[in-house]
Amino acid sequence: MSYAIVLQDFPNLPADAKADAEKRFKRALEKALGEDVMPIFKAFSDASDAGPEALSRDDLLLANRWPKAYDLAKTAGFRDLGTADEAFFELRTR
Repeated sequence: MSYAIVLQDFPNLPADAKADAEKRFKRALEKALGEDVMPIFKAFSDASDAGPEALSRDDLLLANRWPKAYDLAKTAGFRDLGTADEAFFELRTR
């Protein structure tokens, strides 16, 4: 399954700067997680929705990898942009 990264709630950001930030985020995320981005994201989403007790041990191990990878990718994505209090990167499946 393919996915896109979309920077949300960063006001007055030029389109080319937004696209560059999204590319940096995606590149850093894939560096941290390899080809497992979607399975890890799904496990994390499932844990958030249903609770960790609803996951298998393997899925819980996958889910636990998401927060650190997201933080690393967020740092890369926001590099050179400054900060916006409400801004975040969203992963959207296609």
